[in-house]
Amino acid sequence: MYAIVRTGGKQYQVAQGEQFRVEKLAGQVGDTIELPEVLFVADGEQVKVGQPVVEGAKVTATIMAHGKAKKVLVFKKKRRQGYQKMRGHRQEYTALRIDGISA
Repeated sequence: MYAIVRTGGKQYQVAQGEQFRVEKLAGQVGDTIELPEVLFVADGEQVKVGQPVVEGAKVTATIMAHGKAKKVLVFKKKRRQGYQKMRGHRQEYTALRIDGISA
């Protein structure tokens, strides 16, 4: 069984027991959260597609960790103008473990 959920402006394919990272969510490590925006649920031959979300479906997950991703460097330059800029960005994330999918 797997589902497609939307959180942080992105879509993720998740299955029970799987761990993955999403944009930072509120909550402490060890808290159980619910991801209500379930777009698709597949259980073997049975498939439910939402328009845009599947009614009554939810995915429960446990917060495993909070952290920052690797630094992304942004370099800007204009030739012959003496203009250079170097900027870095580290996106915050929340690591989740999927506990259950209900359709």
